[in-house]
Amino acid sequence: MKQDPLTREGDTVTSHTGRRDTPTSSTTSSTFSSLSSVSSLSSSLSSTSSSVEERSKEGSEEEEFIGREGEEDRVSIVTIGEESCPSEPFGTVGGPVDVTANESTARGGDSQSKASQSTQTEEQREEEEDTGKEESDRSALLEDEEEDEEDGRNQVFVSESLGLTSDRQTQRASSALINITMKRKLDHGPDIRPFHSGKKHCKGPDYLRESNLWEAMSGKPLLEQIRPSSLVPFQTTPTTFGDLRAANGHSAQRRRVTSGPPPSGLQDWLHVFQAWSGPERLLALDELIDTCESNQVKHMMQVIEPQFQRDFISLLPKELALYVLTFLEPRDLMRAAQACSYWRILAEDNLLWREKCREDGIDEPLVVKRRQTLRPGFLLSPWKSAYVRQHRIETNWRTGDITSPKVLKGHDDHVITCLQFCGDLIVSGSDDNTLKVWSALTGKCLRTLVGHTGGVWSSQMDGSVVISGSTDRTLKVWDAETGECVHTLYGHTSTVRCMHLHNKQVVSGSRDATLRLWDVVSGECLHVLTGHVAAVRCVQYDGRRVVSGGYDFMVKVWDPETETCLHTLQGHTNRVYSLQFDGAYVVSGSLDTSIRVWDVETGGCVHTLTGHQSLTSGMELKNNILVSGNADSTVRVWDIRSGQCLHTLQGPHKHQSAVTCLQFSRSLVMSSSDDGTVKLWSLVTGEWLRDLVALQSGGSGGVVWRIRASNTRLVAAVGSRNGTEETKLMVLDFDLTDSHE
Repeated sequence: MKQDPLTREGDTVTSHTGRRDTPTSSTTSSTFSSLSSVSSLSSSLSSTSSSVEERSKEGSEEEEFIGREGEEDRVSIVTIGEESCPSEPFGTVGGPVDVTANESTARGGDSQSKASQSTQTEEQREEEEDTGKEESDRSALLEDEEEDEEDGRNQVFVSESLGLTSDRQTQRASSALINITMKRKLDHGPDIRPFHSGKKHCKGPDYLRESNLWEAMSGKPLLEQIRPSSLVPFQTTPTTFGDLRAANGHSAQRRRVTSGPPPSGLQDWLHVFQAWSGPERLLALDELIDTCESNQVKHMMQVIEPQFQRDFISLLPKELALYVLTFLEPRDLMRAAQACSYWRILAEDNLLWREKCREDGIDEPLVVKRRQTLRPGFLLSPWKSAYVRQHRIETNWRTGDITSPKVLKGHDDHVITCLQFCGDLIVSGSDDNTLKVWSALTGKCLRTLVGHTGGVWSSQMDGSVVISGSTDRTLKVWDAETGECVHTLYGHTSTVRCMHLHNKQVVSGSRDATLRLWDVVSGECLHVLTGHVAAVRCVQYDGRRVVSGGYDFMVKVWDPETETCLHTLQGHTNRVYSLQFDGAYVVSGSLDTSIRVWDVETGGCVHTLTGHQSLTSGMELKNNILVSGNADSTVRVWDIRSGQCLHTLQGPHKHQSAVTCLQFSRSLVMSSSDDGTVKLWSLVTGEWLRDLVALQSGGSGGVVWRIRASNTRLVAAVGSRNGTEETKLMVLDFDLTDSHE
């Protein structure tokens, strides 16, 4: 037979937690009187419909079992307001409210109803069983009387009749009703998982069987027979603001008004308010607020606002909380980290800061020797550290104190024609036929690369590999670490004026109007590109296409593998001095004062950028942003997609002579000039920020020929053509202290 959610133990009623609830004397008398009322109730049940009778019999047959010593008979009834929760089996988990019933009456009555329709032998057996139950009830009452007093339960006795007309039938029906004990389960057994507060409980199959039994006895649904007035109220979801405050544990925090005793009639006023409907209350509140003074409204706000303040970030799952934080700017993330410890943990998420770094062009996290911890086992984000460090370095560029630069002297009074900077190594080429390798840390000349028989006019560098081009018509491959000349590349018949290195291949352009593609490792000439009719002045190579510009006013696009010219870009009316190529667009600067943007696939001119007044001597292209320097002493910032000039870097602090070199980062532009200065500009606003270098001989012959910058250092090659300024390299360091290492 099917076991009930509660089991019998003598007739002692036991809760889900193992606590036994002893019936009172009233309950006991009701239990005993139910035995004598069985036959009368069975006659009432015979008048019900056949379907109800069958359903009652089914429930009774499933619930019936022979009472034995030490066996418990328990039943659980779900009260009004409970809803089904299919996730938990009924009776397995205790809920907020348990209704424990003395089932002996209901079961006894049901058994007698069946016995009236069976043999006399079965009636005798049921009478003996009921007699045993009565004795068990008496002993259980004596044993649990003391424990019942400690529990302090609220017992509710339902004494409503079930619609029977005679007094005797009413008395019998009342004695057959269930003694309902309502209590909140606070002590959960070791194997019982409690519901979270407010979670609904399951209505198991026993609930249906019990409901059918009640309906069969009265002819009415169970919920209609139990009136709310007959039950003791229990804890439910808060419905008023006071309940909400109590549920949140804020009742003690409320700032009560202690100016005096409450006014007379306050309770009557509150009762009138409670009697109104919802819309009437809202209308009354509107009128009440209008009549309040500002300090009274402020008091209401102080009471109400805290109840509606929620830390939604902490309430969200971590993944969603991090997704929300991705929409914040880094500065706001750092502020959010100061809100609380949990926000600090979220704001230190390494992947979150990795995305912020990539948005700002920071490609690598900061590697430190000692990882600082917020608490044991929790490490600071390396990506966040990289972002913070970069932010501080940029602030140093903009506003930090400029310390005395390192001065590197070694080319005497010759002109520094080319400059390369990679890692901690600086390589300068001069018309004195040499190249020098310098340490950016110490400022010392590490070695001098000697071998060319003419002035060095072009160079490229990748790591420790240096390639130089000279007026002696050769290229040389050097090892900057050892100073050894690895290869001498012969083939050009005139000055090697320009070159571009990509991986292990370099393309050189010469005044002999040809271009050559070389293998740096083997020193072999792979391809020769011919087609220009004048000197090649500038070249770009991306590993797939070669783009060259020359004194023949032409820009050419080459396929080096087939040695064919794919496009000849015609449009300039003077020499082409500078080129930029990003794989999709070619940008060319000419002596005709214009800058042209070309589509590398079609060869068509996309835009003609006008505004400069002279030769465009240098350009740099990154992410569709072009910065150009011109002999007209101005620097311009362009958007090559739209062809618009975003900024012209000029004004009271503009250069006073031709711009010789430039370089820009994600937010800063550096430009050098014949006026002996290196200026720093904002790429975003076009504003002048400050002068990084200002030669005392500026304006009287002092010149800044070339500049190269890393993330933390600026290298400027300075000198003069009239001897007013000594040839040298100036190294400015904008890095922070090494304490982070």
